[in-house]
Amino acid sequence: MNTAASENSVSKTKLDTKLLVGTLLFCLFNKPALALADDAQELAAIKAQMRLLAAQVEAIEQRQAKRQGLKKTQTALAGKGRHNTGLAGGKTATAALGSGPADPAIRFSPDTPPASVAQAGGLPLRSHGSGTNPFGFEWLPASQEVVGHPRSAMDLASSSPSSITQTSVDHLPPVFTIGGISVKLGGFVELSNIARDSNMTAGPATAWGNFPYANNPNHGLSEERISAQLSRMSVLMEANPRKDIRLQAYIETDFGGAAGTSNSVQISGYTPRMRQGYFTFTQKDWGFHLLMGQAWSLVTNYSKGLLPRQEQLPAVTDNNQIPGIAFTRVPQIRIGKDWHEKYWLGLSIEDPQGTVDASTFSKSCSPNGSSFSGSSVPAGYGQSGTSCAYYQNSGGVLLNSGTHYTDNPAPDIVLKAAADTSFGHYEVFGLGRWFRSLSVMPGESTTRKHTHFGGGVGAGLTTPLGTKKLQLAGNILAGEGVGRYGPSLLPDTTLNSRGQLTPVPEIIGSLGLIGHPSKSVLLYTYGGVETAGRKSYMGNDGHQYGYGVSDLNLSGCSIEFGSCNAQTHTLASLTAGGWWHFMEGHYGSMMAGLQYTYIRKFAFKGNDGFGNSVSPTTFGNTVYVTFRYFPFQ
Repeated sequence: MNTAASENSVSKTKLDTKLLVGTLLFCLFNKPALALADDAQELAAIKAQMRLLAAQVEAIEQRQAKRQGLKKTQTALAGKGRHNTGLAGGKTATAALGSGPADPAIRFSPDTPPASVAQAGGLPLRSHGSGTNPFGFEWLPASQEVVGHPRSAMDLASSSPSSITQTSVDHLPPVFTIGGISVKLGGFVELSNIARDSNMTAGPATAWGNFPYANNPNHGLSEERISAQLSRMSVLMEANPRKDIRLQAYIETDFGGAAGTSNSVQISGYTPRMRQGYFTFTQKDWGFHLLMGQAWSLVTNYSKGLLPRQEQLPAVTDNNQIPGIAFTRVPQIRIGKDWHEKYWLGLSIEDPQGTVDASTFSKSCSPNGSSFSGSSVPAGYGQSGTSCAYYQNSGGVLLNSGTHYTDNPAPDIVLKAAADTSFGHYEVFGLGRWFRSLSVMPGESTTRKHTHFGGGVGAGLTTPLGTKKLQLAGNILAGEGVGRYGPSLLPDTTLNSRGQLTPVPEIIGSLGLIGHPSKSVLLYTYGGVETAGRKSYMGNDGHQYGYGVSDLNLSGCSIEFGSCNAQTHTLASLTAGGWWHFMEGHYGSMMAGLQYTYIRKFAFKGNDGFGNSVSPTTFGNTVYVTFRYFPFQ
């Protein structure tokens, strides 16, 4: 036993000796720069918080003084020489929640890292440029962080308030800087209660064209959903290399994605998605603007110039806007020019995608070993044989394999001119599109390539109606093959007797009134319409094919479980709603919204099988009750 105890004592002595030697070596050779750098960054953050607390004290005292009928200014308060606690120079300050300029009695030494850190060459943490903290990271000084921060960045006086339609990040102060780049954060947390009188089995985005006819049991079967999917986050990064140059990068995301495992049974695990992600370059002296990335299409109506985040979007809750609003949100390259920020010209090259209606072509044909999918096309009047048309593929790498993508030969091109005047904002534009298909003609074994041109012209306006408290906003787009740009997604094209994609004539338009009875309330009403024309041919068998045909038997559209293959002619809608900004402060802001939309869907006429005309129609009602919390505003 004594021998064992002696051996344990010797082992313990050896271990203690090793620990002592290791500790001495670590202290001798390890420089304290890293710890000092962390201390400097933490100290700067603490000082920023102290400045904010001092400003909040000032705001509460001013509000208390006003309640007592006194008019205290910052100079008068400073002249009283109040005693403050525990801050620099032995002076003190009380802490409470509020807002206002920093207390002039509070002083801090510059937020400079210790000399040993600045001189520590080769260390991973170093100051960059004019930055005073490692990695060039700096919390903003009090002059920008507190004094320049308004009580709220909410502005409901606009016809399209960015706090509702976007994230209002442009109107917020930077949160921090990294090197020469300032970083702003925006967004909101949303909860919406959605009620529809027909079951769409849809989240907070209504597929307006899918309201069912009476043959569908979902017609008249009400739907109730509560969703937080539209909670949104954005980051705006800005830099000014020169006085006349501005660089910006903007990323915006929400949770509107639905992966294969997403469900609402126990955990509503809906996935983040990219709404917008682009960068811009602006040369102010030249009036030159460049945008690259995913953004709202140049087709979208604007409220000012042709600048991103200035889109004239209706202040609605539904993520699919309302029928009649022309828009897409797609990758693009945009070049713009302004003259004194009054007249604007923009050219945008945008990611293409088409929609095809092949509902009257019942048979499909796909060549062996090909991902192409297409339709069997009956011969036209006076022709013989049947053609095969191919126009889409299943998604490949980094695309959705569960959907189809059309074979696009060229990007969509938009050219727009706009003017900002004392009487409002006005714009006109032209849109060019191309549609391509392959076809195998009767008696042939190889494909022929066909490309058809589509597009249209449009206009938009945003103007006050005699007073700033009432505004009028409207847009229109008319052409062939423009259905993609409407929320109802009417088809861009259909097939002709030779298996070629032919554009469908369409009109998309809306008109809205936006009112501001008070600074905290916004009211709106919109009317919208989307309508398609006929594009069909008479087959050799005596039946019509294409879109807008008039010889379909539609008698089952009004009978539950009846057969109904009606084609949509027109969707008309009326929307009314409003927002109330009912709470604000340095803790953020809250808004409540209420919206109602009535939609009417009309189909092309058919027959009841006995020679009598049939005109199927249906309707839908949607109500949103929404709450949003804006932590950055």
